[in-house]
Amino acid sequence: MCGIWALFGSDESMSVQCTCAMKIAHRGPDAFRFENVNGFTNCWFGFHRLAIVDQLYGMQPLRIKKFPYMWLCYNGEIYNHQTLRKQFEFDCQTKMDGEILLHLYDRFGIKKMASLLDGVFAFILLDTANRKVHVGRDTYGVRPLFKLLTDDGFLALCSEAKGLIDITHGMGTPASIVPFPPGHFEVFDLKPSGKVQSIQMEQFHCCRQQPSHAIYDTVEKLPISLDEELVKSNIRNLFENAVRKRLMAHRRIGCLLSGGLDSSLVAATLVKLAKEEKLPYPIQTFAIGSDDSPDIVAARMVATHIGSEHHEVTFTVEEGIEVVKDVIFHLESYDITTIRASVGMYLISKYIRQKTDSVVIFSGEGSDELTQGYIYFHKAPTPKAAAEDSIRLMEELYMFDVLRADRTTAAHGLELRVPFLDHRFTAYYLSLPEEMRVPRDGVEKHLLRESFKGLDLIPDEILWRRKEAFSDGLTSVKKSWYTYLQEHLESMVNDDDMEEAYKRFPHNPPRTKEAYYYRQEFEKHYPDRAQWLSHYWMPRWIDAIDPSARTLSIYKPEKDQ
Repeated sequence: MCGIWALFGSDESMSVQCTCAMKIAHRGPDAFRFENVNGFTNCWFGFHRLAIVDQLYGMQPLRIKKFPYMWLCYNGEIYNHQTLRKQFEFDCQTKMDGEILLHLYDRFGIKKMASLLDGVFAFILLDTANRKVHVGRDTYGVRPLFKLLTDDGFLALCSEAKGLIDITHGMGTPASIVPFPPGHFEVFDLKPSGKVQSIQMEQFHCCRQQPSHAIYDTVEKLPISLDEELVKSNIRNLFENAVRKRLMAHRRIGCLLSGGLDSSLVAATLVKLAKEEKLPYPIQTFAIGSDDSPDIVAARMVATHIGSEHHEVTFTVEEGIEVVKDVIFHLESYDITTIRASVGMYLISKYIRQKTDSVVIFSGEGSDELTQGYIYFHKAPTPKAAAEDSIRLMEELYMFDVLRADRTTAAHGLELRVPFLDHRFTAYYLSLPEEMRVPRDGVEKHLLRESFKGLDLIPDEILWRRKEAFSDGLTSVKKSWYTYLQEHLESMVNDDDMEEAYKRFPHNPPRTKEAYYYRQEFEKHYPDRAQWLSHYWMPRWIDAIDPSARTLSIYKPEKDQ
């Protein structure tokens, strides 16, 4: 996890522009660098580093002797970099996983390079010999990237939009800042002036496709039989492989643990593999909630079962409300459920950074979207409709859960890893028949649960624990976290404001005082940027006016919560 920033064709003094890059310094607390590209007076790279792999040679922009005309700035982890080095007999100069991008680009070109990367990434690759700038982002947008492009060809790129909003340029009209689309690459011609022209934008991978790098993976081709026992075996093998490859780190690994199915499976598999790989430290797990939170109780049960070094972080409602403004600033979003869920994740990330030496943090993001884990999937009219909505959710992850997970951890200089979004795991799961993936016997994620039944990997009570939204499980069922928020914010927005909400905020107008308050705070930092969020996250197929699962008529609380 790092922060990347680059300008091509800036008309402004670089000292003025560089202050913008400092707005993402939290992403890389270990070191930073600004560098001008030789021979291109108005092309610059900025880099904020969190050292995870190759602590000695990992500074960027990365340049190596073999390709003196290439400059690489990237944020991410390439889990198959050693496999690809051996496969293609590349002569690598550093131990950095990112160096593989230069060798793949040189041999195969940009499209094949991007499609062979097994990992999460956002990259900017400058080829001065051919006067081309290449930009790309991973399949699910696990690593963030924003783009500013003016009509006259000034290009600015940054991990977070906050590093671009104050960039100045010679044009009178404001330039649009947009999220770079996940799973795509773009190629620009670099003109002598340093300005650029886009000549190609193409998708190199989507969630339904088997990834190109699968043929070089450590798990060989899977049997294609749809026998249920074989399917469950494949799910287990691919999931374990997804966790194992993400052990790549020179810093301590920990895991978020809410006590729900997804984070529990990640934590249990991580502890098991850490012992097999003989990591020189115990895996730390981290849970957050109020004193009577069902998540805290469930996470404690899992941690005892798997033998992790467990940390519990309790927070008061007042502490949660106090950080809402900071959370909105870091998220660059006003989505209701994203903000609610981010408060707990922001506070626990702060604790991890201040009180422990864990830096690489595993989490269960992506499972609900992939395995139809949201409670509203019980109301899907057909398996086909459920499968289509699962794909929609996967494609929108970069606006919601993946955005939340990245920004709340990055705000405190931590690196997030999400094994449920492994390319091979997601492609296999989505290739299964639609009927196999729907909730069964009144239980969501039935196939995933069945795949781990009888293994004693996690306690049975957790394996079959109902879905509880992260923001809901923070507090007891008697009174949900969102209720506390709504009560507090009721006095912060008056009725007259609500009547004018549709006029003041025509795009995604807020329907509640809570939503109005979030939008108001968002606009203070990012005025006129509401288009970054195309729509609010809301349940489907049910008359919902709030994103919380606890407001749905089909929600049934666990006993004794």
